[in-house]
Amino acid sequence: MNIDLLKRLCETPGVPGREERVRDLITTEVEGLFESIETDPMGSLICRRGPRPGGSGDAKKVMLLCHMDEIGFYVNYIDDKGFIWIDAAGGFDTRNLFSRRVMVVTGSGDLKGVMNPGGRPVHIASEEDKKKVPEVKEFFVDLGLTPEEAKAQIKVGDYVVMDEPLIEVGGKIVSKALDNRVACWLGIEAVRELDNLGGKHNCEIIVSFTVQEEVGLRGAKTSAYAVKPDIGFGIDVTLACDTPGVPENERVTTHGEGFALHIKDSSFISDHNLVAQVESIAQQHEIPYQRSILGRGGQDGAAAQQAAAGAKAVGITVGTRYIHTVTEMIDRRDLQAARDVLARFMSTAQ
Repeated sequence: MNIDLLKRLCETPGVPGREERVRDLITTEVEGLFESIETDPMGSLICRRGPRPGGSGDAKKVMLLCHMDEIGFYVNYIDDKGFIWIDAAGGFDTRNLFSRRVMVVTGSGDLKGVMNPGGRPVHIASEEDKKKVPEVKEFFVDLGLTPEEAKAQIKVGDYVVMDEPLIEVGGKIVSKALDNRVACWLGIEAVRELDNLGGKHNCEIIVSFTVQEEVGLRGAKTSAYAVKPDIGFGIDVTLACDTPGVPENERVTTHGEGFALHIKDSSFISDHNLVAQVESIAQQHEIPYQRSILGRGGQDGAAAQQAAAGAKAVGITVGTRYIHTVTEMIDRRDLQAARDVLARFMSTAQ
């Protein structure tokens, strides 16, 4: 598998509304895979590939929606001591934000720093201090700069991401931003795998690398409305709570059991006939899978389902441990299974 691509995707910064560096990487990577590539007004990258070796004008449109943004922050204030205060772009559990290395992305370059909440450190903290879980607004970034340097180099509206590399641990992959650079990887590698299967398909394939999913599926709504797909795939990660302290009935998915065939979440319910079709393909080709339901949360498949007059939609996801942290973890086997079932579906869609 092309883990180098996944590493480059995960380590490229891009919060909701500032996905341009991820988009540039993808644009270079997909050269030759699609007949047309365009960036819509919101910033989503829409890649189209007609039926091969050729087909009629009434070919079904199969759309893969893969969001580019990662959770992060925007700079909202630089104080007189040079500390950077932040505003969240996406959902955080602040228990996971203590003592993090971060990168502030500015117009003139990337600046490395650290993020901590205000308050007393452990040696002088009271017992009550230690029990407190701070809010996002209590965290600040320290870049080691003088106040004058900080105010000269950083502006309100610059953005902040976690600064952690992708690593491989046993049969797992660990990184920040696997949510949702996993989907970006799948949007590219599933089409490459389709070519490995012979490259023939009767459907029109549209892969939309969308923006601003983490703040409300915004890019998926506009790109799906423009495409008006017949079939939409919401490609994303989902929870894998197969870890200590979580009841078995709340695990959602289990690592190593295959891609997750997403039945429902808070944003949409997958089309049951499409679920059955994907399941049949997985069984026919011995691709491991598991059905999943996510109690809370949403994903871009909802936007495809509700675009214009509506479409059939289903979610294909990869179970991820420790989601929305810098230690997001996936199993290589589940990632491969998701790639394989998407390629097989596209090769047979009528």
